[in-house]
Amino acid sequence: MSLDFVILHEDIKVVLQAKTVIQEWLNQVGLELKPPKTKIAHTLEEHEGNKPGFDFLGFTIRQWKVKSTKQGFKTLIKPSFKSIKTHYRKIADICDTHKTAPVKALIAKLNPIIRGWANYFSTVVSKRIFNKMDMLLWKRLWRWVSRRHPNKSATWVKKKYFPNVKGTRNWVLNDGEYILNRHSDVPIIRHIKVKGTASPYDGDWTYWSNRVGKYPGVKKEVTMLLKRQKNKCA
Repeated sequence: MSLDFVILHEDIKVVLQAKTVIQEWLNQVGLELKPPKTKIAHTLEEHEGNKPGFDFLGFTIRQWKVKSTKQGFKTLIKPSFKSIKTHYRKIADICDTHKTAPVKALIAKLNPIIRGWANYFSTVVSKRIFNKMDMLLWKRLWRWVSRRHPNKSATWVKKKYFPNVKGTRNWVLNDGEYILNRHSDVPIIRHIKVKGTASPYDGDWTYWSNRVGKYPGVKKEVTMLLKRQKNKCA
């Protein structure tokens, strides 16, 4: 059994005290804090010479000094370096193990991985990273197709494996029927914070039905109707 959690506080003394209390509580249920996974850090860049921010569940949380906010800083959440590296390694390995596979088979293997990873990070600051991943993937795929036809020109290879797709999708691996997903195809949709005074059990089923699509005690048909009619009686 493992528990993943983060404690945030402006006073380091409170954080250290919380660590002691948590360790005592964990001891009662036969668990303990693992030193390699336990880190105390400041979220602001260049604070007291320590490396800023922390990684949590694949995300990197970090604050940057700016003059455009009252606080003097802004918080950015991005995919962590480890998550990016692991994801790229995974799609690179698939390319390596499918050297002689049909384009259709390679696309079928890559698409759910690309789409799943991009969806997971679609609520944070990921646009540049998505574009970077697409570029790295394209370079890998170009090597993949070039090895298959060492005696063919780049123009021939491009026409065979990257034919123009209706619209604006150029240089995307496809066989005329199956098209490879791109990370940048997934839109960045910011998470909307829950109202500070709201609770899932406060009786405001209109608010929660629209937010999460359901509410305790309310039929699914009703919640769907609320969304469709934007909370207005027909």
